[in-house]
Amino acid sequence: MAKFIFVTGGVTSSLGKGIIAASLAKLLQARGLRVTIQKFDPYINVDPGTLNPYEHGECYVTEDGAETDLDLGHYERFLNIYTSQANNVTTGRIYQHVINKEREGAFLGKTVQVVPHITDEIKRRMLLLGQKNEFDIVITEIGGTVGDIESLPYIEAVRQLQWELPEEDLLVVHLTLIPYLKAAKELKTKPTQHSVRQLSESGVFPDVIVCRTEEPLNQDIKRKIAQFCNVKPEAVIEAPDASTIYEVPLLMMNEKLDLIVMKKLQISGKHDPDLTRWKEFLDKLKYPKARITIGLIGKYVELQDAYKSILEAFVHAGAVNECKVQVVPIHSEFLTPENVAEKLQNLDGLLVAPGFGYRGVEGKITAVQYARESGLPFFGICLGMQMAVIEYGRNVLGIKNAQSTEMDPKADEPVVDMMEEQKQITAKGGTMRLGSYPCEIKEGTLAQQIYGTPTISERHRHRYEFNNRYLQQYEDGGMIASGRNPETGLVEIMEIQNHPFFIGCQYHPELKSTVEAPHPLFVHFVAAAKKFNEKRLIGTNPLLQSEMI
Repeated sequence: MAKFIFVTGGVTSSLGKGIIAASLAKLLQARGLRVTIQKFDPYINVDPGTLNPYEHGECYVTEDGAETDLDLGHYERFLNIYTSQANNVTTGRIYQHVINKEREGAFLGKTVQVVPHITDEIKRRMLLLGQKNEFDIVITEIGGTVGDIESLPYIEAVRQLQWELPEEDLLVVHLTLIPYLKAAKELKTKPTQHSVRQLSESGVFPDVIVCRTEEPLNQDIKRKIAQFCNVKPEAVIEAPDASTIYEVPLLMMNEKLDLIVMKKLQISGKHDPDLTRWKEFLDKLKYPKARITIGLIGKYVELQDAYKSILEAFVHAGAVNECKVQVVPIHSEFLTPENVAEKLQNLDGLLVAPGFGYRGVEGKITAVQYARESGLPFFGICLGMQMAVIEYGRNVLGIKNAQSTEMDPKADEPVVDMMEEQKQITAKGGTMRLGSYPCEIKEGTLAQQIYGTPTISERHRHRYEFNNRYLQQYEDGGMIASGRNPETGLVEIMEIQNHPFFIGCQYHPELKSTVEAPHPLFVHFVAAAKKFNEKRLIGTNPLLQSEMI
C-alpha cells in the first residue's frame, strides 16, 4: 500500500496549497518515486462543472471526462501525468454517495451521521488511489482553510487515519502565512501559531509547517514556530514569493522539504532529484531572447484563474520559442467594429477564448474578422473556433444570418448547432461532450504540419458543434475542416490556408500542455506570432529595412 501525505492550509485561502503539493510531488517523482495528487474540495456542488468562472476559476477536464478543480491542472503540468475522476472529490459527491446508500438500505436502518458514515466515505476515497499498487505516494490536498465549518469532516477523517495507519505511512504538511508588518518592520508568527493550534485542537498534528512569506525567515523565527507548534526546526519550511510558480520546486528542494518528508515516511535508497529538464525550461523562461504580445479575447478576463490553463500553456510555449509571451486580456463585450483596430493593432497574435452564453460573442466575431483581414495570427479554442466559423460564414460566404443555436435557438442559418443527443436533456450538470476523443488530421494542412501525426486525441467540454450540413459550402469557400472525429464525422479543427496562421479547434488543447510536453498548437501559434512581430519590427524600423536589403 502507498504512503499518504495530507496538505492543509491555515490563516487565509489562496496561499498556494496546490503549488506546494505539486512541488513536493515533483521532487519525490524526480527521485524515482511514483506519485499522484488528489484534491478534496469542501463545497457541496457535486463538481465545479456548473460553477461560474468568476466563482471558482476555470473548470479543468481530465482524460476520462471529469469536471474538476483547477488545481488538477497544476498537478498534471508539474508531474506530466494524467489525473482522473478519482483525483477530485467534493463534499457534494461524498454526501450524494452516502445518501444513495442510505436509500438502498445499506446501513440497515441505523442513524446516518457525519461520524462515522461521512468520514468513513471520505477515508475510503482518500485511500482509494493508494490501493492499486500504481503509486508509492498519494498526496491529498484538503481544500479550504482550517477552521472552516465545511472542512471539519475532512480534518476529522485525517485525524482518524493518523491512528489507523502505521506512523511511517502518513504525514501532514500545513501551509500557513507569516505576515510582514511594514510599520513595525517585523514578521509575525502569531497567525501561524493560532492556525496550528486550531488544527491540533481537531486532533491533527502537523509534521511539517510550510510558511508563505514576503520576507526571509531567520533561524530565530523558525525556532519560535517550531517551539510553539510542536515540530522540529528543520520541519519549518520557508516558502517565499516566487517570480513564477515553476521556481517553487527548486525553492522547496533548497529547504530540503523532500528529504524531511522521506525521513518521516522512512523512505531510503532513492537517488538525488533529477530536475535537468525542469531547470532547462526555467532557464529559457527567465532569460527570453524575444518578446511578443498576445491578445486574449474573453468575457471573464477580470479573473486570471478563469483562463489558467491557457495562460500556463503560453508559458510553456514561450519557453520553447525562447520568448516572453505577454498576454493582454481584452474584454469582448467592449469590442466594436469602430474600436477593434485601435485595441488590436499592437498585438502579435490573437486568441479567442472558450466560454458559454451570448454575452460578448459579437465582440469576439469582430475580433476574428480583424485578425483574418489583417493577417494577424489567430487561434480559436472551442467557442473561439465557433466564432471563426460564424464570422467566415457571414463575411466571406455570404451567409448573413450565420449563428449558433446557443445564442439563438431559432437561428435561420445554424452553422453551429447542439449535438442531437443533447437536445432532449434539460439538466446542466455533466451533460456535455466531455473528456478525450480521437481526431483524424487531413494531409497537407496546417494542423498536420503542427501535429506531425495523422491521429490525435484531445479533451472536450462543450455541447455545440459545427453543423456538417454547411461543411461542403465552407470547404468550397476556403475554410477547411482539417480535423474530424473518425467515428462521428464531427468537425474538430477548422483552418484558413492563405493566412500566416489561422486555426480553430473544438477541443481544449490547453488542458494537455505541461512543462515537459508543451502543446504543439500553442508552440506553433507562439512561433507564428514571433515571426509576425519580427516582420512588424522590420516594417517600422528603417535601419532594419536597410539591413534586410
